[in-house]
Amino acid sequence: MMALKTESGFTLMEVLIAMAITAFVSMIAYSSLSTVMTGVERTRESSDRIYELERAWMIISRDLRQFVDRPVRDEFGEPEPALTGGELSRFTLSFTRTGWHNPGGYPRSNLQRINYRLEDDGLWRDSYPVLDRAADTEPQSALLLEGVEEFQLTFLGVLEQLQIQTGSSALDTTDWVENWVFDTSTPGAQRPPPVAVEITLRLEDWGEMRRLYALPPH
Repeated sequence: MMALKTESGFTLMEVLIAMAITAFVSMIAYSSLSTVMTGVERTRESSDRIYELERAWMIISRDLRQFVDRPVRDEFGEPEPALTGGELSRFTLSFTRTGWHNPGGYPRSNLQRINYRLEDDGLWRDSYPVLDRAADTEPQSALLLEGVEEFQLTFLGVLEQLQIQTGSSALDTTDWVENWVFDTSTPGAQRPPPVAVEITLRLEDWGEMRRLYALPPH
């Protein structure tokens, strides 16, 4: 008699169990991969933000370290002090700096007028091609930092007003003036530059940041 050969295979239940296990393992793998990718993206965004912040502070620091006591005239022919700033000023911070590189050897000064201003939650830097501007002089503007909610300054007039916080070695800037502008009650009077400036930036993501700068002797 011929022996009957039987064929073996998977039952429907076994197939369903295998599919369920595969789906469960795939879900865990995808979840882990998604977590890793999200972490990498957040790290990249944080690194980019740190770079932007450090770059903005570096540019501000470089400009203020090269401050020079040189008043200018604006596009209306009106005099502007060597440094002016605060909420009552036309620009939050405006001053003259030296060290403007001239690799092309163009017939121009090595001094440059700089403005810092807050517009549409962005910190902008303006630079002019000449010191004493004409009516058609346009600045070159660059966006330094986005996500800036506040841009505030305080100024120290003379070193004799410098005070230290009680019980600390930090400087007390609570009595520093918030505006450094012309005294309109005395026409033609020139206000000397301050000796130090404190800059406060309030960011959407990182909160408040402060930097204190001593200006070069003048």
